Amino acid sequence: MTATTDARLGAAMDVRFGATAEAFLDYLTDLGLDHVEFKREYLHGHPDAPTPEDVRELADRYGVSVTYHAPFRDWNLGSFNEESRRASVRQVKRTIDDAATAGAGAVVVHGGSVPRRYPEWVRSTARENARHSLAECAEYAHLVGVPLCLENQPRDESECRYTTTPSDLEAVLAEVDVTPEYFGVTLDVGHATVNDCDWGAFVERFGDRIRVCHLHDNDGTADLHEPLTDYEPVVEAVPADYFVFETKSVADVARCVGAEPTPIDSRLTSDT
Repeated sequence: MTATTDARLGAAMDVRFGATAEAFLDYLTDLGLDHVEFKREYLHGHPDAPTPEDVRELADRYGVSVTYHAPFRDWNLGSFNEESRRASVRQVKRTIDDAATAGAGAVVVHGGSVPRRYPEWVRSTARENARHSLAECAEYAHLVGVPLCLENQPRDESECRYTTTPSDLEAVLAEVDVTPEYFGVTLDVGHATVNDCDWGAFVERFGDRIRVCHLHDNDGTADLHEPLTDYEPVVEAVPADYFVFETKSVADVARCVGAEPTPIDSRLTSDT
């Protein structure tokens, strides 16, 4: 089990950045990075968000690879409200379609959740709904030909989440009968850290099933998404195709690679 020699290193496009996609790609490639992940929240929220056709053209022009991140706000594959669950599945399928049009290599997805305070019968329904939703989405990913990659989530005091440990993540993957080629893993090293779990345990358990790796840091007390400057050992050890800095600011992307942050100028702000 070895790291992928031609793996791509880049950053996620967050709606908080306020940047246009083209400006952000200028910034990334100036830093020597060659990958971008488009979060659905950015694509929903930015007034000048690119279409999937635009993303393909930009990726070709800048020489970068692309992944998409399915929605994770106002969304829940494990909702015990059947209409909400179906709407969430539709959003993931739409993301898979857009990823295919854009020429993206994978779609990242979260595994759903339910409030801990709810009765056991509600929590049981939500857990089964999450499994059913993921199976439906993974089957669709196989049909379309874009891998869906389930992410390990951080623990939460108020919500039950289903993929916080290697064992929990493995159990969910085992319940979905879709070839690993199209139902893979996103390893989030920051989430592993805040869960007091060695990210290497995910590598040992899932190996080449890890297609995407999210890079950020924290002090173990909260999911802070701070810059991860010591990322090279992760890239060397994780056999992923795409490594993605997930930061809260554009300047933090530069900090991750040891570059001096530049002022946030008009290149990184929409004119709209």
